[in-house]
Amino acid sequence: MKPIESTLSSLALAQDTLWTPYGIHEGDIQKAFAELFAHKLDFADLYFQHGCIEGWSLDEGIVKSGSYSIEQGVGVRAVSGDKTAFAYSDEIGSKPVLLAAKSVREIAAAGQSLSRKLKTRKGFQEGVGLQLYSPLNPLPSLTSTEKVDLLKRLEGFARKRDKRVTQVQASLVGAYDVVLVARSDGVMAADVRPLVRVSVSVVVESKGKLESGFGGGGGRYDFGYFTDELLKYYAHTAVDNAITNLSAKPASAGEQTVVLGPGWPGVLLHEAIGHGLEGDFNRKGSSAFSGRIGERVAAKGVTVVDDGTLQNRRGSLNIDDEGNPTECTVLIEDGILKGYMQDITNARLMKMKPTGNGRRESFAHLPMPRMTNTYMLSGDKNPEEIIASVKNGIYAVNFGGGQVDITSGKFVFSASLAYKIENGKITHPIKGGTLIGNGPDALTKVSMIGNDMALDDGIGVCGKEGQSVPVGVANPPCALMGW
Repeated sequence: MKPIESTLSSLALAQDTLWTPYGIHEGDIQKAFAELFAHKLDFADLYFQHGCIEGWSLDEGIVKSGSYSIEQGVGVRAVSGDKTAFAYSDEIGSKPVLLAAKSVREIAAAGQSLSRKLKTRKGFQEGVGLQLYSPLNPLPSLTSTEKVDLLKRLEGFARKRDKRVTQVQASLVGAYDVVLVARSDGVMAADVRPLVRVSVSVVVESKGKLESGFGGGGGRYDFGYFTDELLKYYAHTAVDNAITNLSAKPASAGEQTVVLGPGWPGVLLHEAIGHGLEGDFNRKGSSAFSGRIGERVAAKGVTVVDDGTLQNRRGSLNIDDEGNPTECTVLIEDGILKGYMQDITNARLMKMKPTGNGRRESFAHLPMPRMTNTYMLSGDKNPEEIIASVKNGIYAVNFGGGQVDITSGKFVFSASLAYKIENGKITHPIKGGTLIGNGPDALTKVSMIGNDMALDDGIGVCGKEGQSVPVGVANPPCALMGW
């Protein structure tokens, strides 16, 4: 069942969802700002959100869980200098909004970090957003029966792939968020955000040896995105990775050249370098990249961007959670540090422009600079040429968990699928490989960059200060020497 196309603008749809049912008008928003600006502030905003999420899971052909939840409310923020006052309500209405504003005013007054008094506009101007995905709710795009059937087909594709498959778990998640931001500078902007994801994990057994594999993906679509061809790809990826590890040999220790595969290996770039390029860490001087704009921080040819404007991608947004349109922000160009990812507050304090990277998990959280889709641009080398150049190394195709220290840039990552490279040839799979290094240092050791950059399948979730948001990563094949 397909939902009917919406002819409303995102702002009109958001107002119909978040204001009209609760009797809220622009006048109520102006009253809230008047309450806030009884004290001197630099900036204030109200963030309204209505979200619903549905999930199904299948284990060994049996539906293990089905869930549906709704979350809605409003967050009120006031900023003065580098101090922020924040309150939220999980009720939407003119009274809850005004009460939250009064709470924020009292917090701001107690903080005693007051600046100039800002006059708010009498009316609001609609913020300009992008058109990167459909505003339709993905949840009704399949019936409950069809969603369960989808998971059963996914399980069937995995079991048919190889007789050594002993266990299959599959899950399906859909989410629909409507957000509206009203700012004290007179901007009002909205976004309607669909998001879907499928995951499959398998266990294979051979001669008493067990290995596991994972596949999945998604993006800002409805459930119709998951064709049987795509479900087969997820299932076959999970099974093939597990079977490959059945014959894997233990990884050898020591410094080696590492060749990163295309796609999901970009998560290493995200973690080891991306977080260090977020504005708040650099404003506070806690990043290895602080104060280094204009300096060489990577090898020639290395260009890294954060791009929130990719069509239908998991990390993409029409506007960020402060009402600014997302951008393709060049962070490193040909090895030279060009800038940071910025939200409104850090950009103002650093005398820079916001880049559309202000993100929050929900109305109950403060926004902060966060990544969207972060990746390195392609180079001019064929992947085969990169492999052929390596005498002794590792070809890392997929990664599991990892840790990074933002201040030092040091990281530890485990490779979930990797191969040994010997004398320019891929010889055998290896397991237990852990990559240890320093993000800024690793960038300087990039010796070759492939010409076939690939986006990940749409599974990324980024955590920062207790908040989780969907993100995307990508990577061309690239060689990092002497790692």
